[in-house]
Amino acid sequence: MAAKRRIGLVALVFFLGVIVGSVVGEMIGLILPEGNVMRELFVSGKVLKVGPLDLDLIVLSLTFGFSLKVNLISVLGIVVVALLLRMYA
Repeated sequence: MAAKRRIGLVALVFFLGVIVGSVVGEMIGLILPEGNVMRELFVSGKVLKVGPLDLDLIVLSLTFGFSLKVNLISVLGIVVVALLLRMYA
């Protein structure tokens, strides 16, 4: 049971860190001027995609897909969220 909780916690830290880091990175990108090297470092990243997967059940049609943009600040966000959860959990 502890292993399931640990995997869930790792997934939570990963997704919260990526979300927080991406938002902060985009906000920094809005502040810095266009064409700045630091702006490109914060805003550009790697997009990880899964899908789209179409499921046609004749009566119901579903499309599944997932994409995640990870940049430098997202990685730092993962570290910060992991440290915060370790400190407060």
